[in-house]
Amino acid sequence: MATRADKDLAIAELVSEIQNTGVLYLTDASSMDAESTSNLRRACHKGDIRMKVVKNSVLRKAMERVEGKDYSELYPTIVGQTAILFASKGNAPAKLIKDFRKKKGTRPVLKSAWIDEAVFIGDDQLVMLSELKGREELIGEIIGLLQSPMKNVISALQAGSGHKIAGLVKTLQDRAA
Repeated sequence: MATRADKDLAIAELVSEIQNTGVLYLTDASSMDAESTSNLRRACHKGDIRMKVVKNSVLRKAMERVEGKDYSELYPTIVGQTAILFASKGNAPAKLIKDFRKKKGTRPVLKSAWIDEAVFIGDDQLVMLSELKGREELIGEIIGLLQSPMKNVISALQAGSGHKIAGLVKTLQDRAA
């Protein structure tokens, strides 16, 4: 049986892990055999995702002790066996779970997720979460959208055709209107 000091240490370590991530998924991996659990851990490691199985009471106390964040919406999902997936990308654990289940069955089940203070409850959120775009992807898309009109202007200027430039100016004016 763990001593009070052991429990306090486990809670403190978990508080530190939770504070240092903006992405955590709570899953139920119960009824998975040892081989499947081992495969899941390997898949997490390859995907730069940390997986940790914790006692529910320790997890809840750790969440309560994290300053500046309110995890209370997740508390009802902290039941049964709980494995936490920590990641740097919001959609990475969802993609991993989705891919893993294609090969191995119905587990793990998503209980809830916390992504940069947004809360998602239930396994039915998995598909949507797996399709979330990360910050870098969104920035890339914005840059691409901004570059497209500039490329058109440059190509029209390089072509030296007044007709093309006039058409491009009209197009830009129409978009601005």
